[in-house]
Amino acid sequence: MQKSRSAYQKISRNILETIGNTPLVRINAITRDLPCTVLAKVETTNPGNSIKDRMAVKMIEDAEKAGHLKPGGTIIEATSGNTGMGLAIAAVVKGYKCIFTTTDKQSKAKLDALRAFGADVVLCPSDVEPEDPRSYYSVSSRLAAEIPGSYKLNQYDNLSNSIAHYKQTGPEIWEQTEGKITHLVVGTGTGGTICGTGQYLKEKNPDIKVLGIDTYGSVFKKYKETGIFDKNEIYPYATEGIGKDFLPKNVNFSVIDHFEKVTDRDAAIMTRRLPREEGIFVGNSSGAAMAGLMQMKDLFKQGDVVVVIFHDHGTRYLAKAFNDDWMRDRGFLEIRKPKAIDLIAFHKNQKLITVDAGSTLNDALNVMHQFDISQIPVRKGTDFVGSLNDSVLFSQLLNDPSLKAKKVEELMQAPFPMVSGQAPMEEVSKLITRENNAVLMKDLSGSIHIITRHDLIRSISQMSN
Repeated sequence: MQKSRSAYQKISRNILETIGNTPLVRINAITRDLPCTVLAKVETTNPGNSIKDRMAVKMIEDAEKAGHLKPGGTIIEATSGNTGMGLAIAAVVKGYKCIFTTTDKQSKAKLDALRAFGADVVLCPSDVEPEDPRSYYSVSSRLAAEIPGSYKLNQYDNLSNSIAHYKQTGPEIWEQTEGKITHLVVGTGTGGTICGTGQYLKEKNPDIKVLGIDTYGSVFKKYKETGIFDKNEIYPYATEGIGKDFLPKNVNFSVIDHFEKVTDRDAAIMTRRLPREEGIFVGNSSGAAMAGLMQMKDLFKQGDVVVVIFHDHGTRYLAKAFNDDWMRDRGFLEIRKPKAIDLIAFHKNQKLITVDAGSTLNDALNVMHQFDISQIPVRKGTDFVGSLNDSVLFSQLLNDPSLKAKKVEELMQAPFPMVSGQAPMEEVSKLITRENNAVLMKDLSGSIHIITRHDLIRSISQMSN
């Protein structure tokens, strides 16, 4: 429904005033078999395209009030990208410099986005413990100690993080659902979103269940269930934005009723499903949250209203979850058997070379020699009426060289079979025989392409690699 003109009359004094009031959107296709209503809080409409904008501004404002940040100062933070984006936007408006430390597992798009706002980004190894001087936590603390006028906001232990969501995200969800929310599902990293939002909602209705999404390689789930911080739970993982190898102070375990672990593979696959099935282009932590929700489907009943947080935008994951090669390299995608359209990838932009049925064989041989091809389709008008094969022609010309003067239609073989672009490679390979050296394929635009034995060999070679 189109907004009225009055809805656009308010002018924001700066971009920070556009943070919040994000939409709540019903999930339809993926959850069609669930008895409950599932609503996504889509945080991509914030100016930095993520939920972290909310707490970034709150942390800066509270630091200003406490005298930690003064005009012209430098903000330092350890970030996986989204908090850095929120801080960078606020820093531009408020006149601060920014230095961010992050890990080498973050997508290049996230780092480039931070630099676009003038921030300096320091890349640190991800496979070290937080106490290691090389970790992005330790490096950020060292820089804050060394650089005059700088302050590390520390999103993990800075309770302004949780307070921002207690004051904004929680009330928005309560109002948007008219108090009918029964479950909150949130990917858990710093803990600010789930605990601030969850605390507000539980104060409104103690029966609301707060469900945290964790990842394998993170300590949250076991610590919640046993009270044991088990270092054996810690190992590298690919999912961005959730899980931790330490316990941030923003994670209030008393607010969270249950943690659900989601594999890297399931998170990435669900991330790809969301735009294709719901039209919602969001990132890896959103995919993890949705995958975790589906794993917990037995917890939900008829009449329940489940709200899941979609943290950030999918554009930051174009080189990762939305990249087929990245997915296959990690075994997250099954190797897809090629179809006819895949077999012509090497020459899909090249024009099909043909010869007219009324041409002489000598003319046809010159065309084949010019383009270095061993078989060629024969056309009569717009129809494919035959084909020429160099091995057959060679034996004929050995016996009678004068055949060069004859017309192609007098010497041509049967036309090449025609297949659609979606024909399986197995079907194509069966059509290419000793007597028939090629297959023609029509793509969706109506263009015709040729598939040869060489195309099949190249495709099989690529599959084996």
